[in-house]
Amino acid sequence: MIMQVIRRRDDERQLALCDECDMLARTVVIIPARNEQLSIQQVLDDLPDVARVIVVNNGSSDATPTIAQNAGAYVVDEDIPGYGRACRSGLAALRRLVRLGEKGDSSGLAIRPSYVVFLDADFSDHPELLPTLVKPIHSGIADFVLGSRLLGQREPGAMPIQSVLGNKLACLLMRVIWGGRYSDLGPFRAIRYESLRSLQMKDTNFGWTVEMQIKATRAKLRTLEIPVPYRCRIGKSKISGTISGTIRAGYKILFTIAKYAMPFNHAGNAGKVPRA
Repeated sequence: MIMQVIRRRDDERQLALCDECDMLARTVVIIPARNEQLSIQQVLDDLPDVARVIVVNNGSSDATPTIAQNAGAYVVDEDIPGYGRACRSGLAALRRLVRLGEKGDSSGLAIRPSYVVFLDADFSDHPELLPTLVKPIHSGIADFVLGSRLLGQREPGAMPIQSVLGNKLACLLMRVIWGGRYSDLGPFRAIRYESLRSLQMKDTNFGWTVEMQIKATRAKLRTLEIPVPYRCRIGKSKISGTISGTIRAGYKILFTIAKYAMPFNHAGNAGKVPRA
């Protein structure tokens, strides 16, 4: 009797492992990176094995792309600075890899991806938690999962007060205008690939995260927030590390919310899957 219970538990563990392996085999990670040579290796080392890791070299003047490539990442260049621009370049690279795979090219993706994960290259996120974000999508509970830093444990100084307050204001506005229930605009997020394509993301810099959340709400994607820990980044922040960066990011986030709140932009194109 005891041996049967042990065997049954072993079988259940094996099935769970097989299911997670299948999930990760359908997951692609996109990491925008600009001058992150001190941290990119640690980010890549802590990621579980996935279908492909795309590192977008966003005009780095250091060894970031070389380190990423040597670590096995698929590196693409986007010389014009901009967080959203780098994310869009990563998605364009993903589409190329999908097309190559469909043509039987060994350099492409053998399996069409089901999930896309975004995270930063500064090691403030915890890459090893990727399965926690993807599992609710894989199990059919959600289409979009956001890792919330404000619901999780934060190291002292990891998020300056202006970032905390700015995130809370943006989330409050999204709730009032569209009914979106968010607590954060965190960069660590997972989304169903087809859902992401349907959102037709446009922003090229600081408005990328809030645009995705606005469009996900308007498209009625099933959204889930999961508390994630957040630590002090390696190196100086390009946004909250400077007064000008904080002002520019805050302005763009509020501008993006205002833009999509305008009557002429109410319907948008979210929900239509482009051909690509």
